[in-house]
Amino acid sequence: MEKQPLSEADLLRGCLANDRKYQEALYRKYADDMYAVCMMYTPQPADAQDVLQNAFIRIFASLHSYEAKGPLRAWVRRIVVNASIDFYKKRKREQDLWQEWEDETPFSQVSVDEILSNVNYQDTIRLVNALPERAQMVLKLYAIEGYKHQEIAEIMGINEGTSKSQLNRAKRLLQESLNAQQRAVYERQ
Repeated sequence: MEKQPLSEADLLRGCLANDRKYQEALYRKYADDMYAVCMMYTPQPADAQDVLQNAFIRIFASLHSYEAKGPLRAWVRRIVVNASIDFYKKRKREQDLWQEWEDETPFSQVSVDEILSNVNYQDTIRLVNALPERAQMVLKLYAIEGYKHQEIAEIMGINEGTSKSQLNRAKRLLQESLNAQQRAVYERQ
């Protein structure tokens, strides 16, 4: 005997009760179609997958507000489309900010926090650890540990001017790496 598919009402009841089995069933029911919707707005498969995941998080969080005035599929699709549009806007904003920042900001006036503010934790560690050893050490002592240039100079056995120039070098190299990374992401789109 074949198992009958769950009705929309059963899916809703189970999801509202936070039953993982029903949430998975709802996800499986709509995921492929909604992934295709995401791909219309975000042509990179990894981005589309991220958007889909974020959309389903929104769906499960706001399922209680579904009023059943129309098909559940339409309601789900509207959330997926909105998540896709939000992703597009965020990406566009980031791209515009990067371009504006890159065009107008000299490295000596930029804080390390500003450079790294739009990068996730793992990428930050990877980028900092890829810096030349002296620039990396000065950056870590200055930005993470909070040492002043005079203290860094004493710790590393260099002069204060060298500490300052190594920090500027680290900022410049980080910015170049981030710009290259950003360009690669947008070129893939």
